[in-house]
Amino acid sequence: MKIGAVTIGQSPRVDVTPDIMPIFGDEVELLQMGALDGLSKEDIAAMVPREGDYILVSRLNDGSFAKFSESYIAERMQQCVTALEEQGAAVIMVMCAGEFPLFKARVPVIYPGKVLDGLAAALTPRKRLIVITPDEQQLSQAYRHWGPVMDEIYPFAANPYGPMSEVEEAAAKAKDVEADLVVMDCIGFSVKAKEIVAKATGLPVLLCRTVLARTACEVLAGLQ
Repeated sequence: MKIGAVTIGQSPRVDVTPDIMPIFGDEVELLQMGALDGLSKEDIAAMVPREGDYILVSRLNDGSFAKFSESYIAERMQQCVTALEEQGAAVIMVMCAGEFPLFKARVPVIYPGKVLDGLAAALTPRKRLIVITPDEQQLSQAYRHWGPVMDEIYPFAANPYGPMSEVEEAAAKAKDVEADLVVMDCIGFSVKAKEIVAKATGLPVLLCRTVLARTACEVLAGLQ
């Protein structure tokens, strides 16, 4: 069976696959496409967010990262979804926890942000949530996104594409917060990053990339 993966950055996401391919197993073929595939750094630099834009952060093929506006890539993501469907993907994963329009597809499209919303709501009896997000400019987005779901939100920024010390610093800031759960709200955060946060806070941690992969497996199992 084939699973499609659309990243908001450039594919393949070699930083993500080591954590998710063991979940899929040998019988799954992962097809990847990226909204920024084929673009130069100059092209991407022109996508700088304007005031009021919905901000995204993603990895580029050279291992660096870029910050850009969702408005620039929504149509390119739709093109990726369509292409992956044509290549035979039975399920398509959006490899980003951000908010996007519903893409047109005949197969299931999994939006991890929506999955995390439901899981967090179910796992937080006091509705107190710590959110680890990639960039300081996304802290206000965290409040807007999680406000309808949670009573209290404690967002911290750590760049998943930077040194692991940023995750360690965010975890140290979060460790004294009285919360029910931590959500690592970006596909870029690794299993190692999750382990650092879990150890520091002593709380359950939902990791975007593995939640997405396990949800895809559950959906795929129903299609076989």
